[in-house]
Amino acid sequence: MILDLLRHGETEQGGGLRGRIDDALTARGWQQMRAAVPAATPWQAVVSSPLQRCAAFAAELAAQRGLPLHLEPGLRELDFGAWDGRSAVELMETDAEALGRFWTDPYAFTPPQGEPLVDFEARILAALQALHARFAARQLLLVTHGGVMRLLLARARGLPRGDLLQVEVGHGALCRLQVAASDATGLRLRE
Repeated sequence: MILDLLRHGETEQGGGLRGRIDDALTARGWQQMRAAVPAATPWQAVVSSPLQRCAAFAAELAAQRGLPLHLEPGLRELDFGAWDGRSAVELMETDAEALGRFWTDPYAFTPPQGEPLVDFEARILAALQALHARFAARQLLLVTHGGVMRLLLARARGLPRGDLLQVEVGHGALCRLQVAASDATGLRLRE
């Protein structure tokens, strides 16, 4: 299965940690996403996170290109708990030590009331396995979030878990992964 991963564009509430917050795209965010997709459609379906910053564009694109749309709740962003909606600058003023621990080792430190990264990883990989079972040998556009893309790209690159947050994924970024079955991990990812 070929997955083209597309990160949502800029959102109305601006920068900061956006997990369960469901803010809409700005006009610039829509432009970022529209500019990222090729004119010719290589996909057989569009799969999206159900959050509006992904799903609204995915619905528009699927309708324009005559493609089926599948909303996948398992592809939501990491829930940052009490940090949701806050910027790194703001957290540096109120919770610098904890933010530093999260940036250094997100698997070992979970934001207060947040989703542990090991649970986030399990959720994303389970959703990906379900997509692989349903869409094997097809090419899909997956409209999702920065955290989801960082996780998948880090795994595809064979990076250590601690390097997850070093993976850069800008708004409207588009990249391709090949997904194949694997005995050891369930899936094998390659860029």
